[in-house]
Amino acid sequence: MRPITQKLLDDLLEQAAQQERRRIPYRFHEHEDSVQRMLNAILPGSYITPHKHENPDKVELIAALMGRAAVVHFTDSGGIHNIHILEPGGFTLGVDISPRVYHNFVALTPCVVLEIIQGPYIAETHKKFADWAPREGTEEAAAYLKGLEKLIYAAEMNG
Repeated sequence: MRPITQKLLDDLLEQAAQQERRRIPYRFHEHEDSVQRMLNAILPGSYITPHKHENPDKVELIAALMGRAAVVHFTDSGGIHNIHILEPGGFTLGVDISPRVYHNFVALTPCVVLEIIQGPYIAETHKKFADWAPREGTEEAAAYLKGLEKLIYAAEMNG
């Protein structure tokens, strides 16, 4: 057994702060495993390109263990379908994401989420990135993230 402790979560957030991407995964699985299980420590300012899992179709579950994160569900053309704020002890603790659904997460505070997704992990087929969103690492990504954050905060204010 490998326990998930508060110390592990704190250590991962410290490690995420050292990363250019402002996040760090902690895998419990091997790439060839049929179930992928990991923690993802994410700091505000980390941009995750909207993506979906198809061909092969994969179901994904994301649950908040610490902090607050928004999971954004996009339409196929890039509009916002809905936003779920994940927070331990909050209204929504996690989300189950069907295959072929564009999504990403936005850290609202330093956070750690548990991700479970069907495997095996094959880099070339694991994610299909949205054509309508900038890729991570591009100049456009920071502005796109800022726009998403504004929409998330506005949605929160409007209940």
